[in-house]
Amino acid sequence: MVYECDAYTMEKHLPDAVALPRSTEEVVRVVKLCAEHRLPIIPRGTGTSLSGAVLAVDGGVIIGTTRLNRILNVDYRNRRALVEAGVPNLWITNAVKQRGLMFAPDPSSQPSSTIAGNIAFNAGGPHTLKHGATTNHVLGFDMVLPDGEVVWLGATPDGGEDVEGYDLRGAVIGSEGMFGVITRVVVRLMKTPRAFRTMLVVFNSADDASRTVSDIIAAGIIPVAMELMDQPITRAIEDAYHFGLPMDAGAVLIIELEGHEAGIDRQLERVTELCRKNNARDLKPARTPEERAALWKCRKSAFGAIGRISPNFVTQDGVVPRTKLPEIMHFIYDAAKKLGLGVANVAHAGDGNIHPIIFYDERIAGDVEKAYACSTAIVRRCIELGGTATGEHGIGVEKAELMAVQYSADDLDAMQRLRRAFDPEGRCNPHKMFPSGKRCLNFNPQRQVAV
Repeated sequence: MVYECDAYTMEKHLPDAVALPRSTEEVVRVVKLCAEHRLPIIPRGTGTSLSGAVLAVDGGVIIGTTRLNRILNVDYRNRRALVEAGVPNLWITNAVKQRGLMFAPDPSSQPSSTIAGNIAFNAGGPHTLKHGATTNHVLGFDMVLPDGEVVWLGATPDGGEDVEGYDLRGAVIGSEGMFGVITRVVVRLMKTPRAFRTMLVVFNSADDASRTVSDIIAAGIIPVAMELMDQPITRAIEDAYHFGLPMDAGAVLIIELEGHEAGIDRQLERVTELCRKNNARDLKPARTPEERAALWKCRKSAFGAIGRISPNFVTQDGVVPRTKLPEIMHFIYDAAKKLGLGVANVAHAGDGNIHPIIFYDERIAGDVEKAYACSTAIVRRCIELGGTATGEHGIGVEKAELMAVQYSADDLDAMQRLRRAFDPEGRCNPHKMFPSGKRCLNFNPQRQVAV
């Protein structure tokens, strides 16, 4: 039952079997057995993905990588590490932070989400704005193809960063487990910045907070993070964890700058000016490392707080140009109101990556369909505004039909042809990402619900 869904719980399906290998060799044996019997294989980490990307739609065998959880080698001199696919993201930073290094990608699920899952979805996180997503920090990896062959893509564990011939790691990063099963990864490590300036900025409206984000970037300042939380989510967090967030704020921003001590305070002064220009009513700097850690704990606790106010929720992941943040926020509130649903918003606002959280109750007839309709309408609007269907959560089964809205038939055919180069039979994580009409049957997503 644990493997019937990921964190996208609207659709569920049991696999026929689950395998939990402890080595690349054991993965090969499982994959070859599945190839012999023409069984689908579904690679899976800890199941924190939010788009139904590890559902066993046609049954098959889930290959869980959670027992591949060793950090095999750390090369401090060259700032890289060789880790197994099931190592949780945060473990890497914890292993090297005493030497002044870190693994930069930091999805909110980083204590539990694993490195191969980060690769599958090109995961980002609050600090993506400056550091980039997973693709910028993965040098190479080995992968078991659906016929059992093991290939190494990208920079090798003992080599440099150059790659001979075609560099195919970029083709695999973000492919949602449809090309094979990753078992070992070489990641890039970064030096921990020398100085941070982090503050909570309080606004009376989400519009003012959104405009502040655009103005800061337009001024030529690139914070390492700008995270937006609206009133419903700040209230939920405060009720649950008592961080001291203002309950009456229309929205708050967590803004973080990093770099050298020389010059960072000048940047902070300019950011403060722009916040006040956009009607910030309060600016609360983190004055100690403990206060900074508490602010980030507050942000990363957002989803855990929702259980206090709704029995079920679905989280969306569209992207819009930064200047369109006020417009998409209004659309989200209006769409939820029309359907009689609650909604709260968090966003990686610096790169326009929105995460509206739509509340529903699966025990109420029609609520699931309404939540799905609201979620779909938001993604469609993101695309209309010049954005994309996903920033980091992936397409999975949730948004597969919307790929035809964003891409032409020729685009989708080119993607499918690339996929077939790795998986000619389409057995590796089938029915994900591409429109097919094949879905799980927990509800009827085609039911017409007006938004």
